[in-house]
Amino acid sequence: MNKKQVIMVTGAAGFIGSHLCEHLINEGHKVIGLDNFITGKKDNLNKIIKNENFELKEVDLNDQVKMAEVWQEINSQQQLDLILYFASPASPPLYQKYPIETYLVNTLAWHNLLTWVKTDSPQTKLLFASTSEVYGDPQVHPQVESYWGNVNPNGVRSCYDESKRLGETIAGVFERDFDLDIRIVRIFNTYGPRMDLKDGRVLPEFIQQGLRNDKLTVYGDGKQTRSYCYIDDLVKGILLLAQGENLKGKTVNLGNEQEWTILQTAELFNEMLGRDKAMIEFRPLPKDDPTRRRPDISLARKLLDWESKVDFKDGLQKMWASYQEK
Repeated sequence: MNKKQVIMVTGAAGFIGSHLCEHLINEGHKVIGLDNFITGKKDNLNKIIKNENFELKEVDLNDQVKMAEVWQEINSQQQLDLILYFASPASPPLYQKYPIETYLVNTLAWHNLLTWVKTDSPQTKLLFASTSEVYGDPQVHPQVESYWGNVNPNGVRSCYDESKRLGETIAGVFERDFDLDIRIVRIFNTYGPRMDLKDGRVLPEFIQQGLRNDKLTVYGDGKQTRSYCYIDDLVKGILLLAQGENLKGKTVNLGNEQEWTILQTAELFNEMLGRDKAMIEFRPLPKDDPTRRRPDISLARKLLDWESKVDFKDGLQKMWASYQEK
């Protein structure tokens, strides 16, 4: 898209949010980033923090009074073209550490923002960051957008899974009943530089263990599967969905269709480091850990002409190198 836009990104200092901000700045857009830094890191924004087209506001979206002030300030100064809503912890240890903050930011804070947009800026496009976790432990494979999911509503992951599902519901209400232009992206496993090594998901954990030259931890028998999408591919898909024409009300999976078992992932990682493939330690499977996860991206191909391009082995090498540099 050639037109230069004014774009608000919530969760701007997070893994995905910071890459989005950087990409948008490089395209010449003006970006207003919001974050409360309970899981995001200011260091993630080092490359753009001093750019004249980037403005960072430290605010907790769950603080309705403060957020209302920030919204009025932003809205009074410029017309927002697009809002990218990425304000939520996304890693299991962190959303389990902050369960109330997680379910509120995906529901009530999102509702409040949409209410302000409806009143003050109804022409602004919005994109809500949902997740493959809305499919739970899926009984349909691969997962297609029309699948309703198999989620434990009161499990250890439910503060995230179920709040994302309700966030989608809220998006649907405002899109249908109030005619806001809202799109939903369901993000599957994504990896790359800037992931928090305490994230708790498989690749940050492997990198942390690799840096210490420890054995890699594999839970259960390692036959559970994941699909890994490199961050650059994901960002391109997100922006195609967010900025594209005639995509109002669309919900789209973004992820890599190639499926890897956790055990295969561990063996590949050890091989990449020149270590014995057997440098693996098995532990009991955590509760509610999904056994299979792979997106059907037929809709992304049709609507966005998008698919993941970066080979997993190449992307993993890039990710590993970024942490070695640190």
